[in-house]
Amino acid sequence: MTDQTSRTDEAPPPAAPAQAPAAEGPYEVTPGVYKRLTTGLGGYTLAMLACLLMAGVVVLLTPKDETETLPTADYGGHLLTLRNEAPYTPYAPENLPVMWRPTSSRLTGLGEADKPVAWHLGMVTPSDEYAALEQSDERPVSEYLWRMTNSREPVGVQQVAGQTWQRYYRKDKDQRSLVRTLPDVTLVVTGTASYEELGVLAASLRPQPRNASPSATPATPGATASPTAGG
Repeated sequence: MTDQTSRTDEAPPPAAPAQAPAAEGPYEVTPGVYKRLTTGLGGYTLAMLACLLMAGVVVLLTPKDETETLPTADYGGHLLTLRNEAPYTPYAPENLPVMWRPTSSRLTGLGEADKPVAWHLGMVTPSDEYAALEQSDERPVSEYLWRMTNSREPVGVQQVAGQTWQRYYRKDKDQRSLVRTLPDVTLVVTGTASYEELGVLAASLRPQPRNASPSATPATPGATASPTAGG
């Protein structure tokens, strides 16, 4: 007799192997999407390069003004102080052409015992050169002239408004100077300006006595700086 007893602990038949997912096929995109995907970054880069190139051209073609413009100095206060307190009668320019522009003023020695009283007035000339009026009661005069003119010996004379001025010249500094020595003060007009322009400044100098009217103080229209006294 055959045993027909069924077995309940038999393993189920193996499952069929799973199939690999089918490979994804190519997608179709619209022309607009394709353009954004392929040209977005490149187009931005080209646009930036074009802007930078245009900015560079503008910078290269823009004229550059490298001329330094010095502020205009109002020297009226220094002159008023010098006129009232200096041990000599100072000189100052009057009625200079409008193209002459004062750019610096410096007053030294007032109130200092045994110190010479000196005034410096720097100017820009119509030809855009530098000229300065220097005056002092310093002694000995020869040492003062050496410092102001950078030269030991005069090279000639120049007649200015009926007065004789001595010419000095320092070649390596391109410095020309006119000098007039008075009993109580020495006047020096010096700078890179020509002797003709220095003569214009020298001819404009007028004595400023202590009892002069305040209206005699030269005006400096449009002044933007008021230098202080100092060394």
